[in-house]
Amino acid sequence: MQATLSALWHRIAAHSIGPDDSALTFAARLARENRWSLAHAEAVVGEYKRFCYLAMTAGHEVTPSDAVDQAWHLHLTYSRDYWQTFCPEVLGSDLHHGPTKGGALERHRFYDQDAATLVAYEAAFGTPPPPDIWPAARKRFTIDPMGVRVNFSDGIFLSRRVALALGITVFVAGLLTGRIL
Repeated sequence: MQATLSALWHRIAAHSIGPDDSALTFAARLARENRWSLAHAEAVVGEYKRFCYLAMTAGHEVTPSDAVDQAWHLHLTYSRDYWQTFCPEVLGSDLHHGPTKGGALERHRFYDQDAATLVAYEAAFGTPPPPDIWPAARKRFTIDPMGVRVNFSDGIFLSRRVALALGITVFVAGLLTGRIL
């Protein structure tokens, strides 16, 4: 049994997603689409592969982190690689992506599944998952879903920190010039 799991992990770890001759690698595309550094995207790809291993071996449904889910979504767009090579030849089985149906029951199910996934991760790999890629469930299911895709060429966007600093600067300038009483 252990030899089978080891062989599965070696196939997953060795698999290169997308064409080898592509000018834009899978990791580079993932970085570009998520505004991550290439190093972070490559780390996410490694964690995506670990997630796929868990999906095949944990014995229960597993839940990806948001970053891992971004890699999974992108891999699904490489449909020939995903369905014709990765699933049948690497995993030895289909791995379907099932989004939430919504509602309180689903929220509880995914919180429980997330906790079970992290336990399975540590049991399989002997270490807890990296928190920058696998954050706490509260962030995964409360904050991350508020993210939206934004094209930065469509406008001017300020981080919360910059907007706050700018607002304070304008307020103080107004006080100093007597325009705000």
